[in-house]
Amino acid sequence: MQYPLTHHYVPTNGLRLHVGQAGPADGPLVVLLHGFPEYWASWRAQLGALAAAGYRVWAPDQRGYNLSDKPLGIASYALPTLAADVIGLLDAAGVAQASIIGHDWGGIVAWYLAAHYPSRVACTTIINVPHPAVVLPNLWRVPGQLARSWYIAFFQLPGLPERLARRRNWRFGEQALRGTSRPGTFSAAEVARYKVAWAQPGALTAMLNWYRALRLPAAGPWPRIRGAVQIIWGRHDAFLDARLARLSLRECAHGQLHYFPHATHWVQLEEAAAVNDLLLKFLAQPLPASA
Repeated sequence: MQYPLTHHYVPTNGLRLHVGQAGPADGPLVVLLHGFPEYWASWRAQLGALAAAGYRVWAPDQRGYNLSDKPLGIASYALPTLAADVIGLLDAAGVAQASIIGHDWGGIVAWYLAAHYPSRVACTTIINVPHPAVVLPNLWRVPGQLARSWYIAFFQLPGLPERLARRRNWRFGEQALRGTSRPGTFSAAEVARYKVAWAQPGALTAMLNWYRALRLPAAGPWPRIRGAVQIIWGRHDAFLDARLARLSLRECAHGQLHYFPHATHWVQLEEAAAVNDLLLKFLAQPLPASA
């Protein structure tokens, strides 16, 4: 059955998030969390497939992005706060648990939820982002990663990334998408829609504040993840070394890893049919006994 995509504003954690929704109202909830510099349409290749399989699918613009609220200040984008937004979505949906699927920064939020809110997470799929606890301790294993992460330091500069992005007609964002993906992954029309999202008042600074919040004090130790975790990784990621995926498995009691040898950071769009197949099989599997 085909379900229409509808758009709603959902109150959560003291703000409103814009959420694209599809699927039956009584289906198991799946929350799709996008990364930088995207918005809910990051999941355009997954929404229909998950909804048709009977899942209730919510794809929010995370705080600071596109049509969602954009609170001021770097502290508003601390990881525990980002995770609390998602817990508020589950409460608004009236469910005790949801399956979480996250890509890029959305994957970091998903890692946090799996570790710190295990009773609220049925299972977790991570797409092309490592567990945050493995990056710094393992840089010696992946010495090229520091060079790949140069943009994180640039984003810390106050105001300069914003000014350059606007002056150059959002070329930085277009390059982040089209310059690091397989040809044809992002059409000109799709990039134009991204530019509209980036141009929303306050959006660019809010998006960058996700990175700037990395310099805030750490939120404490990360518990080992006891629930089911699936990691999907395109090996030709321009931003993150594929070895970080296997290192991340060590943080999971019940983890599995699927590499896509010819995909990039945007694997959910480049290999949509295969990724959707993995998602549906994983969502249908029994939960681990220790979950």
